[in-house]
Amino acid sequence: MEVQIFGVKKSAETRKALRFFAERRIKTHFVDLTERAASPGELARFVQKFGTAALVDEASRRFAELGLRHAQWSDERWLNLLVDEPLLLRMPLVRSGKWLSVGLAESDWKSWIAVNQAN
Repeated sequence: MEVQIFGVKKSAETRKALRFFAERRIKTHFVDLTERAASPGELARFVQKFGTAALVDEASRRFAELGLRHAQWSDERWLNLLVDEPLLLRMPLVRSGKWLSVGLAESDWKSWIAVNQAN
């Protein structure tokens, strides 16, 4: 099993996700969004499963700085903004094969590991 984690090092939730998988000796590939933005195609997978609203962290400092509280945009426009402004994302975004999660989702991750071990 291999996991890809999108986030930033300053995010406590991202660090918890990295620790969760490290403690279980699961190989991780960390993508630091401050160094390399997620591609539109990669983010589109998460949008397709969870919707744009689930990816936007409305409590983030960057959301307030950009004055987005009353923004009523299409999913396509939000997706473009999330590619350009990764600090607006709810972190971490975790992907393992067909499985995806947004935010700290330890119960989901545990079920992925259980299914993987059963196979």
